[in-house]
Amino acid sequence: MTKKSETKVPALIAWHVREAKGGKSFWTRIGAAWPHQNGDGHTLQLDLYPLDGRIVLLPPKADEAAEGGAA
Repeated sequence: MTKKSETKVPALIAWHVREAKGGKSFWTRIGAAWPHQNGDGHTLQLDLYPLDGRIVLLPPKADEAAEGGAA
């Protein structure tokens, strides 16, 4: 990934979602994704790779965008 794209706010935030007993789920931010310059696809950068659960990609909330989007 280029430095230019690393400084931009990510288009998507990667979350690890783990289900617990009682229907409760735990969400942990694990990375972010930036769109390719040509508009086809995204580059996903994960800080960790979960062994269980699922990965959910969601647009950043306003407060996350204000932080600069660092994963």
